[in-house]
Amino acid sequence: MSIELNTNDGQVTITNDVIATIAGGTAVECYGIVGMASKSQIRDGIAEILRKENYSKGIIVRQEEEKLHIDMYIIVSYGTKISEVASNVQSQVKYALNQSLGLAIDSVNIYIQGVRVARD
Repeated sequence: MSIELNTNDGQVTITNDVIATIAGGTAVECYGIVGMASKSQIRDGIAEILRKENYSKGIIVRQEEEKLHIDMYIIVSYGTKISEVASNVQSQVKYALNQSLGLAIDSVNIYIQGVRVARD
């Protein structure tokens, strides 16, 4: 699935992988985030942290009519207030996608896959 934008100069196609990569890069820069987790890789209660090139495995981009929804699977740092971290990620991801791609995001859903002690 992808998003088609028509401009005066032609057509622009934005794939869901591009949206996921920008959203993932924005999320891991937020305070309290250890990393992104795979949406389907919870085994034995352990979530693996995804590398930069695999952010799209931890993010689902859904289109319903004209609305865009993003589901993000993250690992938070121990000792942080999870609700504040999730709220910060939601607002930062919406802002980044609006600024870089000009997309209005209807919802950013955060799924906490684990809590880890952050390495300094």
